[in-house]
Parts: sequence; C-alpha cells; structure tokens
Amino acid sequence: MTETINQHVDISQLSATSLEVMANQATINIGAIGHVAHGKSTLVKAISGIKTVRFKSELERNITIKLGYANAKIYKCDNAKCPRPDCFKSFASNKPIQLPCKRPGCGGKLQLQRHVSFVDCPGHESLMSTMLSGAAVMDAAILMVAANEPCPQPQTAEHMGAIEIMKLQNVVIVQNKIDLVDQKSAETNYEQVKSFISGTIAEGSPIVPISAQFELNVDAVVEYLYRHIPVPMRDFNASPYMVIVRSFDVNKPGAEVDQLVGGVVGGSILRGTLNLDQAIEIRPGITFRDNQNGIVSKPIVTKIASLRAESNMLQFAVPGGLVGVGTILDPMLASKNRLVGQVLGSAGRMPSMYKEVVISYNLLQRLLGSNLEKCKQVKVKKLAKDEILQVNVGANKIAARVTAVKGDRAKLVLHKPACAERDEQISLSRKIDSQWRLVGWATIIQGKALSM
Repeated sequence: MTETINQHVDISQLSATSLEVMANQATINIGAIGHVAHGKSTLVKAISGIKTVRFKSELERNITIKLGYANAKIYKCDNAKCPRPDCFKSFASNKPIQLPCKRPGCGGKLQLQRHVSFVDCPGHESLMSTMLSGAAVMDAAILMVAANEPCPQPQTAEHMGAIEIMKLQNVVIVQNKIDLVDQKSAETNYEQVKSFISGTIAEGSPIVPISAQFELNVDAVVEYLYRHIPVPMRDFNASPYMVIVRSFDVNKPGAEVDQLVGGVVGGSILRGTLNLDQAIEIRPGITFRDNQNGIVSKPIVTKIASLRAESNMLQFAVPGGLVGVGTILDPMLASKNRLVGQVLGSAGRMPSMYKEVVISYNLLQRLLGSNLEKCKQVKVKKLAKDEILQVNVGANKIAARVTAVKGDRAKLVLHKPACAERDEQISLSRKIDSQWRLVGWATIIQGKALSM
C-alpha cells in the first residue's frame, strides 16, 4: 500500500521532489521513443511492471499503436556499500516510500528518489503524428536503438528530429537487444549510435547496453534516469493548465443510473495544481457551426469529482506525471478519446481559442523518416499558399491551410479550433507519399480569437 498524502498539507510549501508528492504521484514524464520493434514497450514493462500494449489491434500486431502510459518509482539503497547499479531499483507506483534492499547481506533500505511517468510512443512511420502528440507532455526521453540493426533506422532519425524541435535537453540512449549480437557487432553499433547523436541535443548522453527481454542491465538504465534526468522546476502556484491526452467513460454497459459516474480525462499538468471539487473548464470544448458566426466553440465547465494517478487516489494533483481527472460531465462527452488534444484549467482563466494563427516557422533542411538514403536527397520545400499541413498544437492534431506566406512567417486557417498561448511551439507535418512527415516547427505569434 502506498502512503496517503495529508489533505491538509500546505501545497505552496511543496516541490516536485517532496516525498509528500512523490509518494502518490509521478512528477516527471519520460518518453520512450525510437524505431518500431526496438523494444520500447518491453523496457517500460521491465522498469514499471506494466504492459502498455493493451488494445486488441496492438496485441495482434505486437506493436504500439496508441500512446501507452505507465508509472514507476525509482529507489536507491541507503547502504553506501551496496554497489551500483544494483543499489538502484524500480517498482510499480503503488509501493511505499521505503522498501528493504533484497541484495544478500546488504541490510539497507531502498529510499524513494523519483516517481516517473512513461509515455510509450509508437515507432511505426504511419503513427508519427501520434508520437508528436505524446511529445507535448514529455520532459525527457529514452531513445531506444536495437543493437542488431544499423543505426539510425528511419523513425530513430525522425523521432530524434521531433525531440530536437521540442527542445528536450535530457536524453538517455538505450542500446537494446544486446543478447542477439556478438561483442564486435555491439561495438560497431555503439560507434554508429555515437556518430548519429553527434551534433544533436543528445550528444554526450549515456548509451546503456541492455536486453529488455531478459531484463539484463535494466538497473543501469534506472540509475541513469535518476542521475542524468533532473526533475524540472514546477510552478505549483500558477493557474492550472493541463494537456489532455486521453478521455474515456469508465461506466460498464448496463450500469444503473444511480451508479453512473462522470467522464474521465487523463493528461499532464504543465503548471498549477488541481484539487477535489474545483471548478474547471475544458477548451475548446464543444465546437459547432453557427449560421451567423460561422465556427463557434462552447467551452465545457464542470467540477472535479476525483483525482487519480494509476491506483493511487489523490487529494490534489501537481505538475508532472500523468493523472486521471474524474468529473461530473456526461460520460458520453469523454468517451472514446473525444476530448483528446483539448486543455483543462481553472474556469474563466483559460487561454484564447483560435481558428486562425500567424506563425514564425523553421523548416528542416532535409526530410526525415522512411528510406533514409532517399530522404537525404529530398530537400524540404518552402511553405506554399493554399497547401494543407498538419499541425500539432500540444496534443491536438489539426489540419491547417496556409493562406499567406511572407519570409519566415505564415498565416494558417485551422480546420478546427485550438486553445493555445502566444509563443507556444507547434510542429508542422506535410503529407508525402500518403504519410504525414515532420517538416518543421513554428511559434504562434498571434491569432484570431474564436467566438463563444
């Protein structure tokens, strides 16, 4: 059983590394990224004990299709004689803040150091937009590389490009499937990895050889997650702002009316805190066409009925990690991920909603992705008036038409409204060979607010 947070604790005195917080809630999001079938989900399971591949279509194909989520607690033995990396262990998020060290003859105690959420991203090229949605809530990343394949593979390069755009400064490289190659091949692959990350934000990052399937050297990965990836500074006192990455109806078919509970949204709080019974607003909310005003959005106002981090019930939720927010909403509104990409915050204190935005953009020099040799020869063309792009605004995937281009600025008309802040960074994708391919990034300079 995990400890219970005192509901009377002064939140303003807490930080993301306070035991009162880490006891029940993750305070950092780490993305698992890389090429398809390189072992991302297997590693997440080895660290957290949770299988993120859950849907029927994923199990049939044995690949991640939707974003997967899992929490884990990272511990370090307090006995100075307990050798590394054996002194680092990870367990499920419902474990207490202190556990006995099971290393024979140690006698020390494992003390809680970190509580992390993993965002397991799909590695298939056709699911790049899903990966970009997950990148919106990442603080750091694990880049998985298979030792039995040349590096980089197509989505290894594309995912690296994505986290550079998102400016994720903290990366741990994991060289997986080391059990499938001999020492010389492993060393050759290691040099390929070093060459690949040279000149990128991941240059100088640790490269950890493991076998995720057999859970060999996973404790070394856990140690590097603790030593190499700091917990970001969080503003607990700001007005809350949460990115929604999933929403669902938890009621079972046939449930009686008096047993029904409201819709649930899940995501990561970027700043501020959420509390039970708090009045909240979800934007853009319900969007419809009005004959007089055109596209209109009606924000959803509701109240928090419950807060949860996996199996841990919370009195309040802080930034970092992934949390579930139970509401008193009609569960139909939240079912089947209908609210994914929207944002949640205090009622009446949310950013504007835009249908048109002006951006300052930067394009990649060359295309990333499938067929790397071909991509090296393909320059990314400049934006053109009337072309259709896909933009990722937070976790929201939106089609957008370019209506004007001048220098490094462009005006976009969004297919559906987005709740966004000025200076917010977004990614740009273009359809190439029937697939959305990452071509650049942009900053929102201004926008035309939508009628409500």
